[in-house]
Amino acid sequence: MSLAWQPFLPDVTMYQRLKEFVLSKDRKQQVRISRSLTAAYVFLACIGLQVYACESGFMDPAQAWPLSLVILANILFWYVVLRSGLNLRFSDPALTLPQVAAALTIIVGAYSVTGRIHGSVMMLLALVQVFGIFNMNLRDSRMAGAYTLALMGAAMIYKTATDPANYPYQVEIAHFILIAAILPTISTLAAQLSDMRARLQAQKNELAHALTRIQILATRDELTGLYNRRHMREVMAQHQKRLARSGYHRFCLALVDLDHFKRINDTHGHGIGDEVLKRFAAILQSALRETDVLARWGGEEFLVLMNDTTPEQANMGLERARAALANAPLIPSLPDLEVSFSAGLTAYLDIEPLDVCIERADRALYDAKRQGRHRTIIDLKGPGTDAPHKEAATAH
Repeated sequence: MSLAWQPFLPDVTMYQRLKEFVLSKDRKQQVRISRSLTAAYVFLACIGLQVYACESGFMDPAQAWPLSLVILANILFWYVVLRSGLNLRFSDPALTLPQVAAALTIIVGAYSVTGRIHGSVMMLLALVQVFGIFNMNLRDSRMAGAYTLALMGAAMIYKTATDPANYPYQVEIAHFILIAAILPTISTLAAQLSDMRARLQAQKNELAHALTRIQILATRDELTGLYNRRHMREVMAQHQKRLARSGYHRFCLALVDLDHFKRINDTHGHGIGDEVLKRFAAILQSALRETDVLARWGGEEFLVLMNDTTPEQANMGLERARAALANAPLIPSLPDLEVSFSAGLTAYLDIEPLDVCIERADRALYDAKRQGRHRTIIDLKGPGTDAPHKEAATAH
């Protein structure tokens, strides 16, 4: 297809850069600035109304130009405050109430100088209040309504006294009654929206908490906080795939089992047994490297994945844990309670399924138990070896 027939495609990257330049890169700031610029249409409507009033002879241009400059300065002021990030210093970064108060003041000013067509400005008051109800709470909405009523009341009294031809008091009374009826309605809507936002936020927080809880339960053991068996299998599969892709990042697996754990439960109760499991898991975790992965495999049995290491090097972490258990009581309230563990350690061979490697570590663990416990047996099986070669790495 020739270039002449290709449709014009906008430069998305250029559009995104322009958007970020005008509205900021922060998404929340983009929303705040967009709302402020959208509200600027109300001010531009005021300017348009003044132009019409001047062209129709209803308004003195000497009054219109200063007010128009104030409107433009107000739009620019809020844009600079929001775009510069100064608004982030306040509890309400959108600065809704100050912006609404400024808009209402300007609209009341426009109401006071537009002469015979001043009634058309009143709908802008309601429009500004509607912009505010999406962010303002009930208190702020009521404050804005009370401010509008007081300011409009003062302006009406002043104009009926100084310009009764364009602001007859009979008409101004009707206008005031209309405003007094509309503003409380908007405040009520603001209260309902505020309550709805609060309920939705509470539901959102509850759902987020529930999702976090579900994710934790899906991957973590509830007692020890370690990875559970199902998630540990996923972790091992990831390491297996990485080894298949790269040819390096070899790893070792160790099955660790607490010695005579049933005796601890029978003698001291399951509460102490659970505490032993938690304390032992913490000690074992602290003795390992940050790159090693520890999981509760089941009951009093734990599985350790040690990355980028040999079995002999991997055993150093197990020995650190063994030394930590010997140097300090696991349960401070039971200083005479001695806890030890047995371990079966082997290297993963990239030619075998994971279950074969785990089974080999399990056999090494069984041999450690059979040979008297409180020791680590390293399985040194290599490719092409018919039978595993087991070496007693630690005997106490």
